[in-house]
Amino acid sequence: MAFELKKQDTETKARAGVFTTDHGKIETPIFMPVGTIANVKGIHQRELREDINPDIILGNTYHLYLRPQMDVMKAAGGLHQFMNWNRPILTDSGGFQVFSLSDNRKIKEEGVHFRSHIDGSKHVFTPESVMDIQRTIGADIIMAFDECIPYPADYTYAKKSTARTHRWLDRCFSRLNKTKPHYGHQQHLFPIVQGGVYKDLRIQSAEYIAEKEAEGNAIGGLSVGEPTEKMYELTDVVTDVLPKDKPRYLMGVGTPANILENISLGVDMFDCVMPTRNGRNGMLFTSEGIINIKNRKWREDFSPIDEMNHTWVDTEYSKAYLRHLFSVNEMLGRQIASIHNLGFYLWLVREARKHIIAGDFKTWKNQMMTKLERKL
Repeated sequence: MAFELKKQDTETKARAGVFTTDHGKIETPIFMPVGTIANVKGIHQRELREDINPDIILGNTYHLYLRPQMDVMKAAGGLHQFMNWNRPILTDSGGFQVFSLSDNRKIKEEGVHFRSHIDGSKHVFTPESVMDIQRTIGADIIMAFDECIPYPADYTYAKKSTARTHRWLDRCFSRLNKTKPHYGHQQHLFPIVQGGVYKDLRIQSAEYIAEKEAEGNAIGGLSVGEPTEKMYELTDVVTDVLPKDKPRYLMGVGTPANILENISLGVDMFDCVMPTRNGRNGMLFTSEGIINIKNRKWREDFSPIDEMNHTWVDTEYSKAYLRHLFSVNEMLGRQIASIHNLGFYLWLVREARKHIIAGDFKTWKNQMMTKLERKL
């Protein structure tokens, strides 16, 4: 996987780059729609390809391991074939999902013992088994198995957890080096920086990971409840340490404003369920601010959902019509809102890229930040 840095902004740490996988090129900054269980929720693959048009999407090891299970995945020829998606895919290792099962899991040096959230059955994830599962899924970019440190967590716990994540990383690399891809394309392992909200632990973790000379690196354990300013502070610290010639992925972040701020701090890749989850609940992100489409004020507003026309739904449907669909609980409303929000997120990162290349990113970003969190 080759990463080429096309332009570095002179006033911020924002970068525009491109990296190449066997399933295609990914232009950065990029937002990855979340396809947790082999689909982006409520979105047909045709709409995803033709209307939203992301370079890469994300799947999840934990959820795919439980359903449809790995025998089906292997028989299908991997996730690309199973879901009919011929562009790059990244799989999260399941560390965050296991972390969220706080009442149903036990963390040991071996790995994590947990019960399925579906039927309560017992399972074990180890660094080795997670690498094997991701081999079977066949994603282009695969994540190391880590422990996502909760917020708040005391310093002693965070230090022990971060050290364990590093030991697990070594085991992930060892296992991957002993196995081969199943489906004829290369897979690339990204380590994950942890360290909780402690600056010294974050620096130590980033330094440890940088020494691995992986083809890309991730920042995990943020956007888990800590103050937004703390997230920015720690991201800024970590991107100063991680290699500048490799892509950087901030996991699970976030709002449009979060994404623009973190782009300015040197992050290249993002994912979040917010566009589809919030869309299904009637929250629309637009170029002028945030809309709650359920509000009565939109009842007779026949203007487009967003004047910037991020996807075809913005031109074909009015705010009034979309509000009507939500008011009668029509599933089409949730689908339209999801398509719009994903289209907006992809538009936002692509505009950021344009302005980084043009050399006026900071000015544009400051103008956008005044709009993105405004309630309309």
